[in-house]
This record gives sequence, structure tokens and C-alpha cells, in this order.
Amino acid sequence: MTDRTPGSADQSTFDMIVIGGGAAGFWTAIRAAEAGGEICLISRKPLSESSSYWAQGGLAAALDPADSPELHAEDTFAAGRGLCREAAVRCLTEEAPAMVRDLIARGVRFDEEPSGAVQLALEGGHSVRRIVHAGGSATGHEITRSLSKMVADHPGIEVREETSAVALLSDDSSCLGVLTDHGAVFAPATVLATGGAAALWSRTSNPWGAIGAGPVMASAAGAELADLEFCQFHPTCLDLPGSELDGSLISEALRGEGAMLLDAEGERFTDELAPRDDVAVAILQQIDAQDGTPVDLDLRMIDPARFPSVFGMLDRAGLDPTGRPVPISPGAHYTMGGITVDLDGQSTLPGLFAVGECSCTGLHGANRLASNSLSECFVFGERAARAGLDREGLGRTAGQSTEPAFRPDPEWRFDPPVTATREAVWKLAGPRRDRDGLGRLLDDPYPLAGAIARSALTRTESRGGHRRSDFPDRDPDLDGVHIHFLPDGSVRSETWD
Repeated sequence: MTDRTPGSADQSTFDMIVIGGGAAGFWTAIRAAEAGGEICLISRKPLSESSSYWAQGGLAAALDPADSPELHAEDTFAAGRGLCREAAVRCLTEEAPAMVRDLIARGVRFDEEPSGAVQLALEGGHSVRRIVHAGGSATGHEITRSLSKMVADHPGIEVREETSAVALLSDDSSCLGVLTDHGAVFAPATVLATGGAAALWSRTSNPWGAIGAGPVMASAAGAELADLEFCQFHPTCLDLPGSELDGSLISEALRGEGAMLLDAEGERFTDELAPRDDVAVAILQQIDAQDGTPVDLDLRMIDPARFPSVFGMLDRAGLDPTGRPVPISPGAHYTMGGITVDLDGQSTLPGLFAVGECSCTGLHGANRLASNSLSECFVFGERAARAGLDREGLGRTAGQSTEPAFRPDPEWRFDPPVTATREAVWKLAGPRRDRDGLGRLLDDPYPLAGAIARSALTRTESRGGHRRSDFPDRDPDLDGVHIHFLPDGSVRSETWD
């Protein structure tokens, strides 16, 4: 490893580069360093400001004696609407319980019952209680706090905060590393853990930086993407147009504890604990029936002390959820698609790995089961750490290159989307889509917007997070069929195991 000198270009080389300062990136870096690797962790923001920090959901794992990985898998398959990759689901459900126990052994504090047992919550789509939380709805805060300390304390991890990746370095055969705004960094294994793209939709529960930077850079470097047409629109986002808190997430865990969805007459109109795609559609239909008026979420039966972050947010918004229901409507929350990877996180470009929301293992299918995503970060982050280190020694001399190769263009750099793109993606590729609208999005200057439109046009059906008014039914011939977006802009349909 080499230190950066102010004003000079960095040309350092590591065993592994991890790009992203959230749960997936932290865990991958920690496990790779514990295995003896020299790791460079690159984070655009300080480690306390990742999307994981704000995550309200928990970790799904079959910890109760009455539960099992098989039951967890059945719920995941049901939520995924015939598109889950079976091998990925088996990996997650079988390995998640050990991951949770490992985190507890490392000092991560999860909510407990009076008996001292881990408290298990119920969320939509789960048939039993299997969600582990910390601080009610502050799970991301607790996990990020704990993991960031582990990262900072490990001598094998060099952390570069406030450093942005601007392009991947690749040749015709493999990824060589990354170009940052402080210079080039080389490694035989580069792991993207950059998070999702839900903030590409203007109405979103995500931090503004969740714009799919990882998939954009991976595609430019020569890697394939998949399932881009699937975005999960969380049913219960605060509806306060014009407010800075518009779109803020109200955790599904509150519905698991009894919060109810009410129409304009104060009556329940749907099953609050159905899978998220069904609940979101029911809410949209009810809003239409009410001539555009938001529906309400009744939290009056919930103890504010159980979910202090949610009730604190509502208080800042000027609402009193203990006195009256709060207005909600769906917002973009989680992208099921991303960089196509195998069960070890290896992309179609050798040497480039991806974990977490920027990746696509096929785990989530067409609709993510609540709280599987944090579990995914740990299960597949561990696998990517091992697989990436297996490449150690391949290309360790890459840092000697004076003119690193880029694909497709030596001058290409990542540029974020403009506001007009975010508004267009929400309008044209939002919760309800059609051919004409998607076609208008194809030529958007932000690469991922056009890729989403191309993938959504190719899937001529409605399934999970992808709903087309011109193809309102699910097509059984498309069960198990994934849409790949290739680096040249074309698409390919493929069935995964």
C-alpha cells in the first residue's frame, strides 16, 4: 500500500478494492482483511452517511425454533413472483442465521425480549416473525456504527473517505482497478458496493446519491446488467408535497405491529402485510378512487418509544401520529436489478465483483421480500470477499501501467443525473408504465435511465415491481426469464437455473 501525497496522483496497489461505505462494502472489506488481504475501502461520503445508515428495516433470518430456512425460502419465492434464482435464495436463507449470530458475537446490539432472546418482528410477505431489528427502526444506524468501527480498527484496511470513483479501469479481458478523483488504484479484485438506484426516481425514500453509479460504471467497463426493469415502490412513504420530508420512509415494521392503511372514509381497504408490490398497487388504486387524495396510515396504536426515528421524523414534519393518521403514498425504494453476478459476486467482467443493492444475483426476483436486503449484504459480501482474494496475485503489477486502459472510451467519466432525468424516470418508468412513456425515456442522457427503459420495454407483462398498463397481466412464459442489458446497449433474455 502507498500513501497519498497532496496534489499527486495515487498509483497504489492492493489485494482488493471495495467501493462503497455501506453495510455490503464494510462487511466485504472486513472479511477480506480478516482473511489476510490488504484492502482499500473507497467511500464517497464519510462512513456514517451511507444509505445503510438510514435503513429502517432489519435482517431477515430463520432464528426461531418454529421457523426454518425452508420457510424463509418459500416466502422469498412467493414475493419474487416467479423470478427468484433458486440457488441465490437457498444461499441467503441457509446462511443468514449464522451471519446474525456472528454479528451478535461481534457486539452488534439487536433488540431483545425481556428474557434476553433476540426480538423477532413480522413484516409484509413473511409467514412468521423472523426480522431482527436494532432500536426499533434504527437498525441501519446500529449496524453501520458497529461495522465502521471494525473497519477503522483493522490494520489491513485503508479507508479513503470523501473519495469518488469516476471510472473503472479495464482492458479487453478484466477489471484492473478504479480511477478516483484522487488518482488510480489497482487490484486484481474490485468490488462494487455502491448501493442502489432508487433516487433516480424523483419521489424516493432514498438518499439523493442513490443513483446507480455502480451499474453505470460497470456497464461502461464492459459488464452486463440484469433485471433493471424492477424497482420496488415502498407502499408507505410520507406524502407531503413541497416538504423536504416528502417521500420519507415509514417502516414496514410498524404495519407488522398493527399500523393500518385507511381510505378517505377512515376504513381499511387492504391487507397491510401482503407483499409490497400488492400493497403498493392497492394504495395506488385507492388514491385513484379518491381523485388523487393520499391514503392514510394509522399509527395511533403504536408506542412511539418502539420506533423513535420514525416518530421523530413525523414530529419534524409537523405531524402528530398519536392524534391522527398520516398521509402516505408509494415511493421508489429498492432496485432489484443491477450488475449481473454469480453467487460469489463475480460479474461477467473478470476481476469485477458486486455485492448489495448494486448487484443482481436473482435473489429478489421481481419483488424483494422485506428485510432480505441487509441479510444479502452479509451473506454475499462474505462470499465475494473469499472469491476476490482467490484472485490475489493476478495482476498485482497492474499499478505499473502508465496508460491504464479504459472501456469504452479513455475520456469517459461518471456524471450524475440532472433533475430533469429524475423527474422523467418517475413520470415515465414509475409505478405504472406503458410503451409510449418508456419509449420517450430511451434517449435520456443518463445511461441507466435509458437502460431501465429498454429493459422495461422488453418485458411485455406486469410482474412484481414492473407494472405496464398496456400489458397488465403476468405472462407465465416469462417465469424465470431475466432481461440482460449488454454493454453495447442491446438486451438479451435468459433463464437462470
